[in-house]
Amino acid sequence: MTVWTPTDDGFADLTSHDTFTAGPPFATFARLRKDDPMHWTDYPAGQGFWSVTRHADILALNGQPDLLSSARGIRIEDQSYEEYLARRTFQETDSPEHMMTRVKVARAFSKPVIAGFEQSIRELCADILDQALERGNFDATREIARQLPMRMLGRIVGLPDEDLPWLVEKGDALIANTDPDFTTHVLDKMTTDEFRMMPFNSPAGAELYVYAKDLMARKAAAGDTSGVLHLILQPGSDGSVMPDHEFRNFFCLLVAAGNDTTRYSIAAGLHALTVQPGLLEQIQSGAVDDTMADEIIRWATPAIYFRRTASRDFDMHGKTVKAGDKVVYWFASGNRDDEAFDRPMQVDLARTPNRHLSFGQGGPHVCLGMWLARLEVRVLFQELARRIRSIEADGEPRFLRSNFVGGIKSLPVRVTLQ
Repeated sequence: MTVWTPTDDGFADLTSHDTFTAGPPFATFARLRKDDPMHWTDYPAGQGFWSVTRHADILALNGQPDLLSSARGIRIEDQSYEEYLARRTFQETDSPEHMMTRVKVARAFSKPVIAGFEQSIRELCADILDQALERGNFDATREIARQLPMRMLGRIVGLPDEDLPWLVEKGDALIANTDPDFTTHVLDKMTTDEFRMMPFNSPAGAELYVYAKDLMARKAAAGDTSGVLHLILQPGSDGSVMPDHEFRNFFCLLVAAGNDTTRYSIAAGLHALTVQPGLLEQIQSGAVDDTMADEIIRWATPAIYFRRTASRDFDMHGKTVKAGDKVVYWFASGNRDDEAFDRPMQVDLARTPNRHLSFGQGGPHVCLGMWLARLEVRVLFQELARRIRSIEADGEPRFLRSNFVGGIKSLPVRVTLQ
């Protein structure tokens, strides 16, 4: 049994956020992988782009940052160079600039350091699950998936617990800025020019800017050097210090991406348990402890795509990509490519090897938080499996209105406890 049945007709508009309100258009991606793997996509709101949909092609191109640059933006939307400079994070830079920023915080997110948080994560999971499961039926995205990344992020970054709900609300408004359930300033439905210098063209960016400035002032006054924010402010090897606006952009990225991607991976995994028999029993057996997190994250693909910009002309699949052209890697397509995965439309918690694309593998921008995401997902599902005998759907899931961030924003479930 497959967890997901494609509902589009194979010719969905990939530029429309409305296309993704029932989940990614997998039939369209399958057609493009087969018939037109380097597909020119017209974009009504600006310059068109090339859609790359095959797993092997995404891996190959992602490993060539000299050919395909991140330093012109990572979303489909057009922006002026002035806007790019104002909004960018280290995600939107190339080396050596990218690497200089990355090395400052890489150790804080390294596998050995993150492994040290396992007991803390397990305790958080126990608290979250015990509160949610006693209700019997509830929204699993809100009561479980949203809670763990938010609370864990606070510990790693060094944020006050009482500020976390507000911060996550603002992070949602940033990264899900095309969904009216998360923002009053829907990107493609109204003019947001007054915020064009803010991350994601969102007023939430302005509010987070003020918060980040005040937070660091308080930490400095208290002599508090905990968390990754202190690391990012240290001088680089050349003595340079990150400018204030770039630090605030980095903070916005931590709050938004550090919470949403793991949340929607957990939500996707919970949804899978409700519709694919046998998954819960597999987790309860302990046989998939080492493999299930990557499969759940493959299945979720919370970052639906990332965009690059061609630095020079090149040919691929009989098409000529010109310097300056936008090139979009559709990770949601690559993670369902049957040339790369056996039965890709089915969740296989024992899948190995599992060279999924959800962390941006193959290039210099591989996700900093991948070890944390894997650990959070594994521990959450281990602790859940210890507490329940069954989990069932109690209504229809609701997906984000976004072609950039993929996720189930509401997941009604009903559980039976052990």
